[in-house]
This record gives sequence, C-alpha cells and structure tokens, in this order.
Amino acid sequence: MPTYHRPMLALGLRLGAMLMLSVMLLLVKLTGERGIWLPETMFWRQLIPALGIFGWLAARGQLGRLKTARPWIHARRAFIGTSGMFLTLGVVQILPLAESTVLGFTAPIFAVVLSALLLKEHVGPWRWAAVLLGLAGIVVIAGPDRAHLPLLGLAVGIGAAFMVALVSIQLRDLGRTEEPLTVVFWFSAMSAPFLALFLLKSGASHDAAGWLMILGIGITGLFAQILMTAALRFGSVASVIVMDYSQFGWATLWGVLFFAHLPPATTLLGAPLIVGAGLVIAWREQVLTRQRMALLNA
Repeated sequence: MPTYHRPMLALGLRLGAMLMLSVMLLLVKLTGERGIWLPETMFWRQLIPALGIFGWLAARGQLGRLKTARPWIHARRAFIGTSGMFLTLGVVQILPLAESTVLGFTAPIFAVVLSALLLKEHVGPWRWAAVLLGLAGIVVIAGPDRAHLPLLGLAVGIGAAFMVALVSIQLRDLGRTEEPLTVVFWFSAMSAPFLALFLLKSGASHDAAGWLMILGIGITGLFAQILMTAALRFGSVASVIVMDYSQFGWATLWGVLFFAHLPPATTLLGAPLIVGAGLVIAWREQVLTRQRMALLNA
C-alpha cells in the first residue's frame, strides 16, 4: 500500500495519539495502585484491540485486509514491541507520570545513536550535539535527590525509550506496505497468547472499577496504536515527533488531578533540554530529507 505525504494530517493524527496514550498510561498507573499485575494488564491491553479489529472487519466482510506478505516482520515487531511495553508501562508504575513521560522523550536520542551504530549512517555535529543536550537533560532530571526518581525507575524509563526508538523504525518500514489496522492487529494478536500465560499465576478477579480500567486501557491503547501508525504512514518520524511533547502537558495535568503530584524543579528544568534535543534531531532529519530529495530530483 503506498505512502502518502500529508504533513498536517500526520501531525493531527500524532496529536490525537498522544492524548490517547496519556490516558492509557494514567489508567495503567491506577490499575497498578489497585494491585492488578502488569502482565495481566498487558494481556488485556493486547487482546481487546485484536478482538475489536477482527470483529469489526468480520462484520464488514473485510477480513482480507488482515492478509500480509510479511508475517516474520510482524513477528519481530511483536517481540520487540512486547518487550518494550513491559518497560513503557512498568516505568509508569514506578515513577510519577510527568517524569516517566519526559524520560520517554529520549527515544529520538537513541534513534540517532542506533542509526550511527547499526545502520552506519553519518551523524553530523548538530545531531551529536542534540544527543549531548538530551543526556544533560537526563542528568538534570535525575538531580542529587533520588527520592522522586529512584535509580530503578530511571533505568527502566531509559530502557523504554530505547525500545520505542526500535519500534518507531519498524513502524515506518511496515507503514510502507501495510495499513494501520493490519499492523496493530498482528502486534496484538501475536503478543496476546504469550501474555496469556501470566494469567495462570495472577488470575483475573477484579471489581467493576478494575474491569472498567482494564477495558479503558485496551480501547485507548487501540486508538493510540492506530493513530500513531497512521501518522507514520502520512508523515516521517522527524516531521510528526514534535507532537509527542504534548504528552508531557497531559501527564502533568493527570498527575496533579489524580495524584496531587507537581513535578519538582529538576524535572521542569531538565524537560526543556530533552525536548530541545528532540526538536533539533527532528529539524535535522527534515533538512537531510530535503537534501536527499533534491539530489534525487537533480
């Protein structure tokens, strides 16, 4: 399926995805405080989208849309995505929402490092400077006081960002040939059976509020995945990533409203450094893309 370049649509889709993702992470933190085990939460997070997509397409007689010529690529995406989800959702239960969200913004920094180490891509001084700026932001956020940001939470948050960088590269690749529903379905369908094994230990006995939260996680996660995948179909990672930073505003708002937590000064000082690093990387990616296109059209 061809990829169309529609930058404004891509930005709007990514913005909506960040809102859905922030609500999902809020619900994950609330379920954690209710004692619902994270692997069980992840199982329902994956099963609900898989069943929802399958049922919707079946009712419309369009199950053929799920056919794919790249099953092994989907399997690899499911393995890496599920591993990353353990970290991405786990850090939310360890750290306050704002801090865990800011650490997630380091994903573009890891994308630059990965492109240099794995893809042997030339990385110029602008992007290396952005990497250093982002690392400085992490140091500032960590600060001298570990009370609000324990070392385990910091490590999990950075690991989650690293995995997000890997997933973003895969989504861009899959988006060239697969529609968003197909990508989301196979990710959910391939990971849910593995996660179901954890139900043998945890069981699934919850009150009505707990089940509603789990349902909300599945629904918001479904829409977040579809919107993020669609955004990467209509625009590049570098062009849409600017909208990711809106998630910090939502995370801060949810933290204040639900947990009476206002980010400390170290977070408020370090966050702009990390956001600035991401914006520099996005800007350079756009510049380099234009230069490559100019050479191709010359």
